[in-house]
Amino acid sequence: MDRDYLIDLFSEFGPVVLRRMFSGYGIVADGVNFAMALRAGVIFRVDDLTVPRYEAEGAKPFQYETKSKIVVVKSYRHLPERLYDDPEELAVWAREALGAAKRAAAKKSGVKKRATKLAAKPVPAKARTSNAKLSAGKKAPAKAAKSKKVSPKRARAKKR
Repeated sequence: MDRDYLIDLFSEFGPVVLRRMFSGYGIVADGVNFAMALRAGVIFRVDDLTVPRYEAEGAKPFQYETKSKIVVVKSYRHLPERLYDDPEELAVWAREALGAAKRAAAKKSGVKKRATKLAAKPVPAKARTSNAKLSAGKKAPAKAAKSKKVSPKRARAKKR
């Protein structure tokens, strides 16, 4: 798809940024990638709230073929054909796709936040003592190497 055509197609939606991606473009608004324009057409981000609308239009999930299998990406759906001729209606669908992409991004960042909260759980007493030493400005003890018996001769040589 041509850049100018895509800019024109999304004119009712608002400004979009096109980034080279695979065999086409990633379509970005508000810093979020919410659609793709590939050889297969325009593909929008979907989630549980927006999938029923695409199913009602008969829009198929995005899929691609590898050497060994066909991969179906359920989080992206093809844009219904009728919307290519209706920029106003396309703008409505694009806003929904942007919302789905933002919700997906929020879920991912929520996972990171929970991970940090888990890391802040109380530390067992045994670990606390070594952490207290560290926080007092002392260096962490170096990990002990596997104990090998060193001959007295070598021990004396190391001291020199």
